[in-house]
Amino acid sequence: MRTLIVIPARYASTRFPGKPLAPLRGATGAAKPLVRRSWEAARAVPGVERVVVATDDERIRAACAEFGAEVVMTPAGCANGTERCAAAHEALGGGYDLVVNLQGDAPLTPPGFVSALISAMQARQDARVATPVLRCDRAALDSFLADRAAGRVGGTTAVFDARGNALYFSKEVIPHTGRPIGPEETVPVFHHVGVYAYRPDALAAYPRWQPGPLELWEGLEQLRFLERGVPVACVEVEAGGARFWELNNPVDIARIEAILKAAGIP
Repeated sequence: MRTLIVIPARYASTRFPGKPLAPLRGATGAAKPLVRRSWEAARAVPGVERVVVATDDERIRAACAEFGAEVVMTPAGCANGTERCAAAHEALGGGYDLVVNLQGDAPLTPPGFVSALISAMQARQDARVATPVLRCDRAALDSFLADRAAGRVGGTTAVFDARGNALYFSKEVIPHTGRPIGPEETVPVFHHVGVYAYRPDALAAYPRWQPGPLELWEGLEQLRFLERGVPVACVEVEAGGARFWELNNPVDIARIEAILKAAGIP
């Protein structure tokens, strides 16, 4: 499968303006902008034909030029990363069997997460969209709950059916357990990892659909597929001891830098 990875990078984030250029210090103390760390994560995925950054901002384009990333300029009117991926794929002339959206705020994405997604799309020819989910450990669940208690919009959770097709995604912590989880119980909450794989036809159709009420309320782009009746396959992945977290708010910089340092990532 000819696979293209697109990293959508938008400067005008409501919660964190300029987020793609936010510096993140690694184990050596050297700072790299978020967009570079996300690009490096994408470049580490084996078997991918091409990696591009998709943006509408000259500041991001210039920063990417400094470290050698290929950039596709996309319209300022793209409402989210999926629309920006669709615009980038079209600008490149199409021709790819699979387009992967590795969101620019997920620099800790292990290459294996993306490889698992590609393998799942190869195995499930009926799947038009797929995304990874990671079962929370207790520390991750506590971080989710702490964000919500503090009124912060943190990571996203997912629930799915017996076939692995998504039932819903939310910025609330779902499912609601209603009681403490026992020491011998498995945490029932899955962290939705901000990566998507699309068949080109599903990606091309997406910008033509109007956002539905759930997408607008939650602010989650993948809900547009569910509201249009397009299944989203949830692919369970294993962290293999690695810590995963996205940069959603400025407070997440310290969390991610601590993980980079602990993992020895320069």
